[in-house]
Formats: sequence, structure tokens, C-alpha cells
Amino acid sequence: MGTIVERKRKNGTLAYMAKISIMREGVIAHRENKTFDRRPAAAAWIAKREEQLSQPGEIERAKSSNITLADAIDKYTTESLKEIGRTKAQVLRTIKEYPIANLLCERVTSQDIVGLAKELSAGKKPQTVSNYISHLSAIFAIARPAWDYRLDPQAIKDATVVAKRLGLISKSDSRDRRPTLDELDLLMTHFQNRNKTHPKSAPMDRIIAFALFSTRRQEEITRIKWDDLDEKHSRILVRDMKHPGQKVGNDTWCDLPEPALRIIKAMTRASDTIFPYSTDAISAAFTRACPLLAIEDLTFHDLRHEGISRLFEMGMNIPHAAAVSGHRSWVSLKRYTHMKESGDKYDGWKWLDAVTQPLP
Repeated sequence: MGTIVERKRKNGTLAYMAKISIMREGVIAHRENKTFDRRPAAAAWIAKREEQLSQPGEIERAKSSNITLADAIDKYTTESLKEIGRTKAQVLRTIKEYPIANLLCERVTSQDIVGLAKELSAGKKPQTVSNYISHLSAIFAIARPAWDYRLDPQAIKDATVVAKRLGLISKSDSRDRRPTLDELDLLMTHFQNRNKTHPKSAPMDRIIAFALFSTRRQEEITRIKWDDLDEKHSRILVRDMKHPGQKVGNDTWCDLPEPALRIIKAMTRASDTIFPYSTDAISAAFTRACPLLAIEDLTFHDLRHEGISRLFEMGMNIPHAAAVSGHRSWVSLKRYTHMKESGDKYDGWKWLDAVTQPLP
């Protein structure tokens, strides 16, 4: 039953707070209150509200009306059965730092989302802002049907259209940056010298060479286990390969070019993973080295682009190259079919012998 508490305001008038508390199995399942100027109005509200709350699902809906966007983000990240990637998790944590996260779900409009895009664009490229909005849209897609959180899916669809028209978001540009042999010489020399002074550091020279010849992504490299190696057929099982709609369980067998297999065979079996190093350590080492060596606009991921380009320059067709790179769709590989160079510029590469020497 509801109760009415009479209180005197500072101006001397009376206020009547109607309070409702509903128990379920000895536990308070729901509380709410509302203040009125007249006692009869408070009593009428209690009667009407208790009748509403007695309907199936109404208490759950009442709770959801107090849920903020930040709460929805937390719900998504903690209860999603699919593993959320590191980048997506970081993006969602960042969004929680913006004012929109404090809005009640039912009050988040397309204008608020466009406002978020504008705030993000102050320090980020349109392609990056697009990723933020895309990751946020995943929550809007399931919040109402999964948890009855009142986020409007149409709001983020409308906001995306507006943000595109305003130039706040855009598709990622395809990078064509490839390392030159001179730049690779600088990197390999730098990291071999580092290995001598810091023998416990990640063997970046081997990791760089493996990324290039295997065409593997940074996170894929750190996940490869010895049990994933099929040396007889020169292939590896790449677990949870990056895929737009499937982040977990997308395990794919990929062919290993001969130089990549040689690098693996030179690694020690001190761990269950072939390259037992963190992505953060690899990324930090590569990112610090490039400006130190006056190498501009080169990322670790560019090594994959270089490796795939090499396959086509050697005369591989799309199916054979896809067997190495792991691409399911051949469409994204079509841009490699018009390579101007031919042959293998890494034939006789001096660094290959160095990185295929067994580690001590």
C-alpha cells in the first residue's frame, strides 16, 4: 500500500508526498514517489499508480524509465555473450565521458547523437567519428527488445544520415602506404640493436618480418598457438579473425608462405603461443621507433598491406592470395590486381636469414 507524508514547505504551504513501495518475496522490488499540493490528488495518484504497477511487466518498464545511456552501455558491455573487441570497449568507455551518456534513454534524440558527433569531430577524423557512432548503434539496436531500455533505434539512424550530410562522419579511406626497403632496413637495424641491449624485449625484427610475409594482423599474431600450426601443410589456424559481423568464433585456416613458416620454426617453445607478447607492447615499440628513425605515416597494419601486395606482385591470383590473407570476400582484394610492379622484391632479402636463426 502507498503512504502519504505531509510536509511543510519553506514558504509555509503544505506538500503531500505520495510514496509507493512494492515487495516481492520479502524484497523491495520497486519504489517511487511524487509530491502534490493536495492530499486527495496524492491519494488518487497512489490508487491509479498501484493499479498500473499490478499489470505484468509494468514494474520492469518503470525501472527502465530511469535508465541512462551510460547504464545501457554498461549493460551491453557486461552482459553481451559475444566478446567485445578492445577497440569497441574503449570507444564505448569514451562515449560515457560525454554529456549524452547522462541522458535518460527515452530522452536521447537524433539531435543529441548529432551533437555527440560534433563534439567527437573536434579532435577526431570523420572516419574515426563514424566508428564511434557505429559502435553506439549496436546498443540502440538491442536495448529495447532485449532489456526494454527505451532507446529509439530510429534516432541513431536519423542521426547517422544527418552526420554524413554534415561531413561529421565518413567511410575510412583505403591506405596505400607501403614501407620501402630502406625504411625496413632502418626498422630491422634498430630492433636488432635493441635486442642486444634488451634481450628480454619482444623480438620486433622477427614480428615485423612475420607480419609482412604472413599478412597477419597484429592481434592475430599474438593469439597464434603452437597447436594452431599445421607444419605439414604449411598453414595456421587464425582464431577470431576480424570480421564485420562476427568477432568471436571466426576461426580460419590460412596458408603460410615459406618465409613465414621459417620464422615460426626459429621461435622457441617457451609458451603455448608462438609470439608471447602483448599487442600493446608491439604497438608501442613500433610507434616509438618510426619517428625516431624519421619514418613518417607508417603503421604496423601497413605491413599487412605490403604483404598482400607482394603476393600479387609475385603473380598470385585472388583465390591464392585470399588463402593466405584470410579474406572471405574477394571484392576487397580487387584493388591489388593492378599492381604496377612484378616479381618478389624480397628475393634474397638480407634480413630473412637473420630472423630465421633459432633464438637462444
